[in-house]
Amino acid sequence: MNYREWDIRTNQIANALLGLGVEPHDRVVLFLSNSEVLASTHLALQKIRAMSTPFNIRLSAVELSYCLDDSEPRVVIVDDVAAAIAQKAFDGASVKPIILHAGNTTLKGSQSFEDLVAAASTKAPDIVVGPDDPSVMLYTSGTTGKPKGVPRTQLNEYAASSAHVMQCQYSYDESTLGAMPMYHTMGIRSLISMIIVGGKFVEQPIFNAERAIQLIESEQISALYLVPTAYWSIVETGQLSRVAKSVRKLAFAGAAMTSSLCEQLDREVQPEVFVNHYGSSEIYTYAIENKAGVKPGSAGRPGLLSRLRVVDPSPDGTFDSLPTNDVGEIVASLRSDEAFQGYWRRPDADEKAIHGEWYRTGDLGHIDENGDLWVDGRVDDMIITGGENVHPIEVEDIIARHPNVAEVAVVGLKDDKWGQAVTAFVVPRVQMGDRQLFLDQINDWLRNEAPLSPYKRPKEVRLIPQLPKNPVGKILRRKLVSGEYETE
Repeated sequence: MNYREWDIRTNQIANALLGLGVEPHDRVVLFLSNSEVLASTHLALQKIRAMSTPFNIRLSAVELSYCLDDSEPRVVIVDDVAAAIAQKAFDGASVKPIILHAGNTTLKGSQSFEDLVAAASTKAPDIVVGPDDPSVMLYTSGTTGKPKGVPRTQLNEYAASSAHVMQCQYSYDESTLGAMPMYHTMGIRSLISMIIVGGKFVEQPIFNAERAIQLIESEQISALYLVPTAYWSIVETGQLSRVAKSVRKLAFAGAAMTSSLCEQLDREVQPEVFVNHYGSSEIYTYAIENKAGVKPGSAGRPGLLSRLRVVDPSPDGTFDSLPTNDVGEIVASLRSDEAFQGYWRRPDADEKAIHGEWYRTGDLGHIDENGDLWVDGRVDDMIITGGENVHPIEVEDIIARHPNVAEVAVVGLKDDKWGQAVTAFVVPRVQMGDRQLFLDQINDWLRNEAPLSPYKRPKEVRLIPQLPKNPVGKILRRKLVSGEYETE
C-alpha cells in the first residue's frame, strides 16, 4: 500500500471500532501475529485516543488470561495464527470483551473484522488527539513474575520514534524489515520510524533467516534493526554478502552482541551506521553506541533525550554517581519524553523500580574513562563465587570467540564449596561427534588460551542444543539455573 491507501484503511478500522463503542482511553487487545492487520489497527487506534494493547502470543494461556483481566479490553482482535491460544486465554479469563476475528478461524461469539471494516466510513474520525492521550500498552515478557503493563502516551511514542530516526541516522525513503514482533518495543519502533521518514516497512510475520535474506534482496532493504540472535542466524546461512548489497545501516537491541559477531558484521557488511541501542519498554532509549563495530560491547553515551547514572545497587544506596569503572546499577531519568510514568495497576512494581526522578533498570554497568557505558549484566544475574563477583557477559564474550562455539550463556549454580560455581552452557557451532573430546578441547582452551582470570573460568561446561530464550532473543538464564533446558 502507499500512504494514501494506508490512511484510508486505518480510517475505516478506526471508524469500525468507534461503531463498536470504543471510547477514549479504552484498551483494544491485539491477539495478532506480525501482519498488516496488526500494523494498520495499531495506527487506527492512534486516531481515536484508544490504547493499542498488542499481546505476546507466545506467552502461556494462563499468562494471557491474566493480561486480559488486567487490561480489561473493550475489544479483542484475533487472527488465525493466534486463534488457538486466544481461545484458551478467553476460557481462563473473567472479562467478556467484543471479539473480532481477522481471518478464517471463527472464535465463539466473534464477529468478522474485515466485514466491519469494509462497511465503515473512509473519512478521518473527528477526534482531537493530544500528547498525554494513550498510545500503546506493552506487556513485559514476564521472565520473572507476572507480565507488567507498560502504558505509553502519544508523546512517549513520538519522542521515542523521532529519537530512533536520528540515532540510527535514517533518511527519507529508508526501508526496513519488520521482523521484530510488534508486541515488543523494537517492532513498534521499526513501524513508526518508517512512517516518520515516509519509508517502506516490509513485514516478516515469523523470522526466518533465509526468507529474511530474500526479502532484503527483493525489497532492497537499506536498514536493519534486529536482535543479535537474528543477525547470528543470518550469518550462519553463509549469505551475508547478499545482505551487504543493499543494507547500509545496522542496529541491534534486546540483548548484548558478542564482540566476534559485531566485528564480523562490521567487516563483511561495512555499514555506514552500526548502532547498539540500549533501552527498554519503559524508557525506550537509555544509551546509544553508534560505532558498535569499532567498540564492540560498548553501550555508548546517553540517547538524545536521556540521562543516566551508575549508582550503588543496594536497596538503600544513594543515587550519586559512582567513580569511573566502578560497577553499579544503571539508572535512567524519568524526565525524558520517552519515559513512561508507572506500570499499569502495579504499585508494587512502581515502588521497586521508581525512585523520584530515577528508574532502576535492574542492569549492572560501569562508565569507562572515555565516558562510555558498558553493561555488565543483570543485578540478579551477577555470580558471587568464593567471595568474588563475576559478570556473565564478560565470560560469555570471551568463550564466544572460540571457533567451535555458536552460542554461550554463563550462570552461577549452587555449590557447597564456592557458593556459586561459574557454569557455561555452550551450543556447538557444528555437530560434535565426540562430546567428551569437544568438552576437553574447550576446557583446555579456557585453562591455557582464554584471557580469563582463574576465578572467572567456568568450573563446568555443559553442551546443549539450544539456549532457552524469550520471543525477542533474550537468554532466560533462570531456566538454565532451574534445569529447564533441552539436553539433546
